[in-house]
Amino acid sequence: MAFAGRRDAPEPPDFAILKRLARDQLIYLLEQLPGRKDLFIEADLMSPLDRIANVSILKHEVDKLYKVENRPTSSTSDQFCFLVRPRIKTMKYIADIINADKMAGRSRKYKIIFSPQKFYACEMVLEEEGVFGDVSCDEWSFYLLPLDDDIISMELPEFFRDYFLEGDHRWINCVARALQLLNSLYGPFSKAYGIGRCAKMSYELWRDLEEESESDSQGRKPEIGNVFLMDRDTDYVTALCSQVVYEGLVDDTFRIKCGSVDFGPDVTSSDKSIKVLLNSQDKVFSQIRNEHFSSVFGFLSQKSRNLQAQYDRRRGMDIKQMKNFVSQELKGLKQEHRLLSLHIGACESIMKKKTKQDFQEMIKTEHSLLEGFDIRESTSFIEEHIDRQVSPIESLRLMCLLSITENGLIPKDYRSLKTQYLQSYGPEHLLTFHNLKRIGLLTEQSPGETLTAVESKVSKLVTDRAAGKITDAFNSLARKSNFRGISKKLGLIPRVDGEYDLKMPRDMAYVFSGAYIPLSCKIIEQVLERKSWLGLEEVLRLLNGNEFSVTESAGEDSPAWESQRIILTVFLGGCTFSEIAALRFLGKEKGYKFIFLTTAITNSARMMEAMIETKA
Repeated sequence: MAFAGRRDAPEPPDFAILKRLARDQLIYLLEQLPGRKDLFIEADLMSPLDRIANVSILKHEVDKLYKVENRPTSSTSDQFCFLVRPRIKTMKYIADIINADKMAGRSRKYKIIFSPQKFYACEMVLEEEGVFGDVSCDEWSFYLLPLDDDIISMELPEFFRDYFLEGDHRWINCVARALQLLNSLYGPFSKAYGIGRCAKMSYELWRDLEEESESDSQGRKPEIGNVFLMDRDTDYVTALCSQVVYEGLVDDTFRIKCGSVDFGPDVTSSDKSIKVLLNSQDKVFSQIRNEHFSSVFGFLSQKSRNLQAQYDRRRGMDIKQMKNFVSQELKGLKQEHRLLSLHIGACESIMKKKTKQDFQEMIKTEHSLLEGFDIRESTSFIEEHIDRQVSPIESLRLMCLLSITENGLIPKDYRSLKTQYLQSYGPEHLLTFHNLKRIGLLTEQSPGETLTAVESKVSKLVTDRAAGKITDAFNSLARKSNFRGISKKLGLIPRVDGEYDLKMPRDMAYVFSGAYIPLSCKIIEQVLERKSWLGLEEVLRLLNGNEFSVTESAGEDSPAWESQRIILTVFLGGCTFSEIAALRFLGKEKGYKFIFLTTAITNSARMMEAMIETKA
């Protein structure tokens, strides 16, 4: 469709082995508790588990399955196994079960399997609850879940809040071990780039693990050449923008979970919901996933006509031809027809919901904020959004986008918007504002704080008195954020003569209707083009640095030069489908193949939900 790739990108590695390794390890761990047992599974492990090991495989080892937080009802099993995340509240749940059994005089064996690893704090809770001696503990090192040919998720949505808000480094070890596993299976990686404190720590820990393990991957033909690590806080703006590529809109509207989505009756045109796996195996979805939403309906209607034409071929067939048609083509056509109906239904549902939310007005406001125009009008739109109580998440998102693009809100606007928000959605959100301020998503400009750079330059040229007058005159200019400076340096806002062609896009800006090139993707593009950070010093200063570039092996002089075109991009704190679509476009244009490793798939709503506190 829209992508007329200039160069053939290499084929990505096959990640099926990652699922087999995870499944085999889990079965092995369950077998370590011989005999029949009841298995308790943490809720957010159920979907990943479903992708790698179906229930029939587990049934060989397990009698009953329970969801953690549901109490077992008169279980007769003398063995309980818990497959859980390393969380304190889960440890207390397990301790309550064990202590209840003790009170009732019942004797059982208990095993806890932590995924992806156990933490000392969990063992401390078990000890405090008096049950540490009653349980055996193990780890299911399940770091990587392939969601598609080019997307691998660690399924750690809490990574964003834990690291960027709480400053908790515990998940960095998981990232390092995930990189170690990928390097051992598909490496050696010849060059590593990165930006951000978390990226740097993850890289350094990974290299330490490599040295300790003394794994010999040299001499083996690499399948992935380069790795690029990036912190989410390097680019909050992209994650805060409304998504307009089809896959992003499906995620924003229906919530894609572990690569699948539940389409309700409004999509299926029946009284049932259907769970659909969204990946490259879906012939319809694979052709529209990266497209701007405005192009999708045209494609689907054309696809519908083509399918109908293939069905109509039956009319002139003899018996032999009909037999071949039924045995070879009919099943595939029916499957394609079913998927086509679902995606048409999804598009119709998206359009209904987005119309209700004044979607076009919201997109217009976002574009104004990105470009730095009509800020007062945009602020009024946000105030109206809050006053109408449209959505607490959407209101927060727009406030954060205003704050970041303007390098913080002026005190008067900050107080006004905060007061209106608390009046509309409840005073319990005082903690939410504290979190947003702490993480840097919603901040207030401090008097003089934004003027220091201007003052320092001006004072070299004129007297202090004159400098004061010039500072006052350029007060509005001094409030321009780092985002404005970065945007200008990297050309994130395309200058287009006439209307931007969304059907035949010229750059990655199409993922935001031609208004903005994702900062994260632009950084990756620039570094790959330069093969270093050279020439990006000013951008790095505005981004607070923490960049690195390390050559691991022979690089492009090696015989496996083809692997140098395959880039593993690691997003720490979450990656959006908009960024995935943009880099897929770049890959087709430049002959790269991007593999995405992310701590979780994210979007603006998930980011805001991670910050929201509902307890006063």
